[in-house]
Amino acid sequence: MSFPLELEGLAGYFGGRRVLGPLSLSIAEGDRIALVGKSGAGKSTLLRLIHGRAADEAALVPQELGLVGALPVFHNVFMGQLEQHNTAYNLITLVRPFRKDREAIASLLQELEMDENMWRPAAQLSGGQRQRTAIARALYRKAAMLLADEPVSALDGPLAHKVMDVLRRRYQTSVIALHDVELALTYSTRIVGIRNGEIALDAPAETLTAADIRPLYQ
Repeated sequence: MSFPLELEGLAGYFGGRRVLGPLSLSIAEGDRIALVGKSGAGKSTLLRLIHGRAADEAALVPQELGLVGALPVFHNVFMGQLEQHNTAYNLITLVRPFRKDREAIASLLQELEMDENMWRPAAQLSGGQRQRTAIARALYRKAAMLLADEPVSALDGPLAHKVMDVLRRRYQTSVIALHDVELALTYSTRIVGIRNGEIALDAPAETLTAADIRPLYQ
């Protein structure tokens, strides 16, 4: 992926009605963008549109997570690199995973405090465990940019901070929708506020306070 990523004329529709934009957004390499704004403002729609433009060069953590409940955590995470291997490799991994993949995924899961659940079916996980599985899948993908929609909403304070720190260390460039203002200010370099489908705020995080952002949730 070449940066800056210039996104022009982004517009989202639902039921024939425009719910986002048209708007433009430029993403530079090293930008850690927090999308903020109340529910229904258009953050999720904007993330989907960015993902559509970035295609295979972005890793996505969607709000619905997209896990396969019958498969264990390991295989759900492995899906992050599914397209990087041939069919035979993927079929063998389904039955007897290769050591290098087991070790790489175990290391990721350990960072996210999920290593004890590696062989547990996703359907048996709690909401927070499911979120961390989807996050591990995105990390394992090793894409040029991370896109995530409320990735830590089901985690308690200390664990949410730990996971956000992992995302910050693992991805230099990211766009993450967050409802928690303090997390947005702590783990981003740039705040983009969405209100009524438009960009109402775009500023460096270091120049803002929680008081500057909270009106976007009213």
